[in-house]
Amino acid sequence: MINLTTEEIAAIAARSFDAEIGSLAATKAALGPAAFAEAVRAIASAERTAASGCGHSGVACAHFAHSLCCIDKTARFLPPSEALHGGLGFLKAGDVMVLASRGGKTDELAPIIDACAIKGVKIIAVTENLSSPLAARADITLPMKITTESDKYNSQGTSSFVALAAVFDALQAALIEVLDYKNERFAINHPHGAVGKRLNEQ
Repeated sequence: MINLTTEEIAAIAARSFDAEIGSLAATKAALGPAAFAEAVRAIASAERTAASGCGHSGVACAHFAHSLCCIDKTARFLPPSEALHGGLGFLKAGDVMVLASRGGKTDELAPIIDACAIKGVKIIAVTENLSSPLAARADITLPMKITTESDKYNSQGTSSFVALAAVFDALQAALIEVLDYKNERFAINHPHGAVGKRLNEQ
């Protein structure tokens, strides 16, 4: 263990914040309004939405699926292994599958793309690599842009996770307005915790 000073540790934290803020700004600038609006409308009109990805992308996908459930949109996180062992039965023609991969070449996602094409499921890709197989085969592609990950080796999926989560949060924020979702509904879906208590006491 290296004995760093308090100031040195604080500087590392500041650099981490700066790295993630930079990636958020770059992703915001890269996100095309036409594709984003098309993705919002596709999810809004779909009966079911699934999201899938590996590693940090998968964690963000699970958060996104949960967020959709909170606003009465039927959604499910499908880990690639589960999706490829029957979980794809959750999706029907006209539904949406959101696939997230920074590099767009995640091997586990390729068979999911094949199955969705056969089933008539629309694919929304979120990736930094717009020339990747995932971007090429998706119906809608939402770009993200990562300036650097937050660690000194630029290897941990930190800034990329934050940027991906921000794209998903932006989708949910737009869906709330497009669907004219009322906070009274959220109070029913989220009756417990500080949020539920606040909403149900109004």
